[in-house]
Amino acid sequence: MKIGMVLYPTYGGSGVVATELGKALAEKGNEVHFITYSQPVRLQKFTKNIFYHEVLMSNYPLFDYPPYETELASKIVDVVLHENLDILHVHYAIPHASAAFMAQKILKSKGLNIPYITTLHGTDITLVGKSPSFEPVISFCINSSFYVTAVSESLKKDTLSHFEVEKEVLVIPNFVIKSKDSKTINRNYYASDNQKILCHVSNFRPVKRIEDVVKIFSIVSKTIDSKLILVGDGPERYKAESLCRKLNLCDKIIFIGKVPDTAQFLKISDLFLLPSETESFGLAALEAMVEGVPVISSNSGGLPEVNLDNVTGFTSEVSDISKMAKDALKLLEDKSLWQKMSNACQKRAELFCLENILEKYENLYVSAKN
Repeated sequence: MKIGMVLYPTYGGSGVVATELGKALAEKGNEVHFITYSQPVRLQKFTKNIFYHEVLMSNYPLFDYPPYETELASKIVDVVLHENLDILHVHYAIPHASAAFMAQKILKSKGLNIPYITTLHGTDITLVGKSPSFEPVISFCINSSFYVTAVSESLKKDTLSHFEVEKEVLVIPNFVIKSKDSKTINRNYYASDNQKILCHVSNFRPVKRIEDVVKIFSIVSKTIDSKLILVGDGPERYKAESLCRKLNLCDKIIFIGKVPDTAQFLKISDLFLLPSETESFGLAALEAMVEGVPVISSNSGGLPEVNLDNVTGFTSEVSDISKMAKDALKLLEDKSLWQKMSNACQKRAELFCLENILEKYENLYVSAKN
């Protein structure tokens, strides 16, 4: 089958999942065409079945903002026509679903009928999509999709409550791949043998509550000799750095920045912190769990569907820094409990293995094509 994969190419969860899904489909003999504005960060190796089509942005003085949605739709039409695609899989509602709908109508005028599947990943519904200015477009494009999927029951519930959705929303969770190619780094680069390592990975946006991560660590570090590794970058980094200086923790907190391979840092970590305002799924937590790292998280959105309270870690109400720190200390001070939860993390992560999720998408493709 020839599949067009429309995605954001960045470090965020939707881009990572879409890229890894496409790579897996290609390995099974499908022809996968990635359509986006730059090469996806997880698309480092190409095979004979993987193709990348760049959406070029116009710089006409007339436009204050480049009309990306229009240019994306034109590129989709071009790829479908010349590569004979069977189906489109668009990840993230804005602007991919609307661009797919526009492309679909253009192609229909040329005698071609191509279905598209929309996968909702989270902030396209819970944050961006809540804006009244987007609601009519999102609702229409979701309802025009052949199939609509959401990555968690929580996101499905949010979608149905915020939009006039007539289509059935199918829940297909995100998946995780235990990295075989991940580099091995020396733990002693970042901490001594007797120190614990706490880790956080994100895009450093306000919804991730990075300052809460620092505050939790501040409490933990007063009792347990430890280091905090922050992987990623974004608009909240400056606030986090300022808080580190204010709390005199600069010698204990390490800002790594953006890296394509986060698994190398998770492998050397003892605990993963994710106190987010909301997470539609919590892919970062799952990536930690597959490495056997227990998770301290909020109980917002889809996180409780991934991180089981008192099983793979602990969950708390958003902003309950005191409890999160208390739970972290409980885990780090009890080797037996830590090992029990570490084992549970790996077992839990097996339920979200690529093979289980891939089959669900393949069945949708076949159904939509026929």
